[in-house]
Amino acid sequence: MSTPVKTRTAAPRPEAERPRRRRVTDEHGRRVPLWELALRYLLLLAVLALTVGPFLWQLSTSLKGPTEDIFSSPPRFLPGDPTLHNYQRVADTIPVWDYALNSLKVAGANVVTNCVGSALAGYALARLRYRGRRVATLVFILAILVPVEGIIIAQFTTMRELGLNNTLIGVVLPGCVGAMNVLLMRNAFLNLPHEIEEAAFVDGANVWQRFLRIALPSVKGTLAVVAIFAFMGAWDDFLWPLIVLSDPSKFTLTIGLNYLHGTFANDERLVAAGTVIAVAPLIALFACLQRYFFRGVGEGAVKG
Repeated sequence: MSTPVKTRTAAPRPEAERPRRRRVTDEHGRRVPLWELALRYLLLLAVLALTVGPFLWQLSTSLKGPTEDIFSSPPRFLPGDPTLHNYQRVADTIPVWDYALNSLKVAGANVVTNCVGSALAGYALARLRYRGRRVATLVFILAILVPVEGIIIAQFTTMRELGLNNTLIGVVLPGCVGAMNVLLMRNAFLNLPHEIEEAAFVDGANVWQRFLRIALPSVKGTLAVVAIFAFMGAWDDFLWPLIVLSDPSKFTLTIGLNYLHGTFANDERLVAAGTVIAVAPLIALFACLQRYFFRGVGEGAVKG
């Protein structure tokens, strides 16, 4: 006589043990609906296409050979037969590496002077107590509002009186300390707790020791932001080097590449290769300092 087989039914899981769907939340812990999340990604992709798309197209054009049609319809993004011959042609047409070296000298000097000068001025505006500190801060704010074109004649006259026309020092000097960079460093120093410096003061640290050992290491992110802005401003500057320089051997890269647009305007491949050469150092610099850059944006946020 066979015995009936008893089947066991699984007990229902408690509510706490049931697997939950992963919720997408924002920085405030609020749940983000799927349609809103999809809309955000679509907007990000649109911005990415508008900002990165032209550079990728220039890169693609610079890699296309002379027999490949760059104006085909529909356009072909990927080159059929990639080649680096266009970059060699740029070097044969103009002394691009000499121009790049001049730009590197100007940009490097600009980074050093801006980092040092902005850090010192920002610390003095944020931490030191002296008469006229608010007026000095207001002067830096007003300096941002003055367009470069409005003072460029005065700058040229000053460089001529100093005998610095047609020199790389004359290119560096007007932008050696930027007002915006000073205010960025000031706001970064203002965000530091006063108790740390007060403790160092009690221990006998003077102003330079507090600046070099306590304040400056705490704002390395903002210092990286200043370095990136200073390098980009000096590397991309076209108007001021064009006015102050007259010797072709001292031209910066932006002025030298202008010959490609003027004489060889019909050769889009050559112009695209020169553009990529000019943009590549900026991408490399940002790739190396991007971690400090995004941290520095928060350090140097404007306080109300």
